[in-house]
Amino acid sequence: MPAIRRAKSAFTAGELAPELFGRDDVPAWGNGAARLRNVFIQPTGGVQRRPGLRHLLTLPGTARLVPYEASTELTFLLVLTDGALRVVRDDMLVTQVAAPWTAAMLPQITFTQNATMLLLLHPSMPPQVVRRSDEGNWSVSPFAFAAEPFFRHAPAGIGLVPSGTTGSVSVTATDAVFAAGHVGAQLLLRGKRLRITGVAGATAATAQVVDTLESTEASTEWTESAFSGAHGWPVSACFHQGRLVLGGGRDAPNRLWFSRSADYGNFDPGTGLDDQAIAFSLVSDQLNAIRAVFAGRHLQVFTSGAEWMVSGDPLTPASIQVTRQTRVGSIAERSVPPIDVDGMTVFASRSGRAVCEFSYTDLQQAYQADDLALVARHLVVTPVAMAYDSRRRLLHIAMADGGLATLTIYRAEQVTGWTRQETDGAFRSLGEIDGTLYAVVERAGSFRLERFDDAMGMDAAVMASGDASGLAWSGLGHLEGRDIGVLADGAPRGAATVTNGRVTLDAVATSVQAGLSFAHVVEPMPPESASAAGVRMGPLRLVAARFRLFGTGALSVDLGRGVQPVPFRRLDTPVLDAPPLAFTGDVTLRGLGWRRDTFAPLWRIEGDVPLPFTLLSVTTETRTTD
Repeated sequence: MPAIRRAKSAFTAGELAPELFGRDDVPAWGNGAARLRNVFIQPTGGVQRRPGLRHLLTLPGTARLVPYEASTELTFLLVLTDGALRVVRDDMLVTQVAAPWTAAMLPQITFTQNATMLLLLHPSMPPQVVRRSDEGNWSVSPFAFAAEPFFRHAPAGIGLVPSGTTGSVSVTATDAVFAAGHVGAQLLLRGKRLRITGVAGATAATAQVVDTLESTEASTEWTESAFSGAHGWPVSACFHQGRLVLGGGRDAPNRLWFSRSADYGNFDPGTGLDDQAIAFSLVSDQLNAIRAVFAGRHLQVFTSGAEWMVSGDPLTPASIQVTRQTRVGSIAERSVPPIDVDGMTVFASRSGRAVCEFSYTDLQQAYQADDLALVARHLVVTPVAMAYDSRRRLLHIAMADGGLATLTIYRAEQVTGWTRQETDGAFRSLGEIDGTLYAVVERAGSFRLERFDDAMGMDAAVMASGDASGLAWSGLGHLEGRDIGVLADGAPRGAATVTNGRVTLDAVATSVQAGLSFAHVVEPMPPESASAAGVRMGPLRLVAARFRLFGTGALSVDLGRGVQPVPFRRLDTPVLDAPPLAFTGDVTLRGLGWRRDTFAPLWRIEGDVPLPFTLLSVTTETRTTD
């Protein structure tokens, strides 16, 4: 039969799930791949070896990353660890401040920022405010309510009896109401405030009268602080239309509170004027525990069972409208905040197997939730963190198994493709600042702060410090006892073992990069098993494969006889934006032998050489038998 030539000019559909290996009729097949590991899909269609990870800090334990923007020119990375807040800027530790959270609380902490005030929330912790002063000093302190929100946690019918109308009084309940955590909370009895100073039992407490009471008669007309040590604290928050919105509480999981306009600490509903506070619960046929509130085109509320839209322009007690939009649900076990991606809100589903794009359609005047991971479901398994790099258009999602799923998303060019990043360890938390992606990586039981760096070809990598001989290189204490890769003066050297924080080379070098090697893999979909006429084809033979490369320092290909390094002539004339001594052009390799395994790929690229690699397209020539 004549030769069949096929050109694969793009990988924009990304790595596809194995369940699609028999669906060569779907549009994603032509631009998809069977395996894409440790590469990023470029919006233009090619695949590129991912940057290495630069080592920054060794952390005392697990951590959570939070970006902080002091101004358009001044940004910081906040590293939340057990009982402490670390501030990082320009890869350096700026300061460390004591904090009230514990390591066990980190996965559930949510955050929102307005101007220089960063608000951190957890259902077991009073909201905390992180601030940076004009002098550069950092502080962590409880959020101060000018007027607390109130809510009736106790069942209807329970009455309270005060012993007096002023000063310090005792308060007796007709049924069990009080707990030790009520100390410091307020009661609103017939519209008058009392602050609880002590709890003697479930039905007895002492309180300081704030507003003179009308009488000492028993009354069922009372409420209490919505948030306290007895009933927990807000779960999530955001700033929307000049109001602070608190979404959910430990004991009021489906309720929303809106502060007064431009008065973020005041939750007094007053008489219902337009600028006064608002509070209501989400009412539906299922419990909707609020997991996140997000300020987009409308206020978006993400709950454990559905997604809601809160509309009103502007939001006032009279104009506010609440409608349920979709029934996907968000992760309940930990906080994975929704992210804005080109005007769409992306969130991780409750099932842990979908990443949805929550978008508004003008035609239907409603939101819809499309699953971005539908064709790559095997890569999305229990997300634990998410960050978006708008410069490269890369959405990164860390998974519970330690892997990192990366989605290249560029709607204008119909690019939506997934890859997976793997390292000698596990990705535990992510944070993005000004196009730089930071990660908390667990390696051999130790937690490190690292960031993706185009200048690094390995992970946990650093530029080592050399002695006068140019043979001994130190500064590698974080890799003690590990077998590492070495780039000396830009050229790969053999593996070395770190001893006493240093390695010794067999030849002099003037610059050394050292770190943990990782391999990139590019594997196409299986060859089509049927002809254009629908007739099943026989054995297949790869005649030749032509790989078009850009700025590539090393290439290793498997054409059925194992992975083999490919020597190629480097260009003498530098190419724009290409690394030095990098090859740009076509490499043609000849195939050998017939193939009967219809699942086996025609070719496979795999390499761990810490040099740049970019694949633009692949053209194959094959023959088959009847």
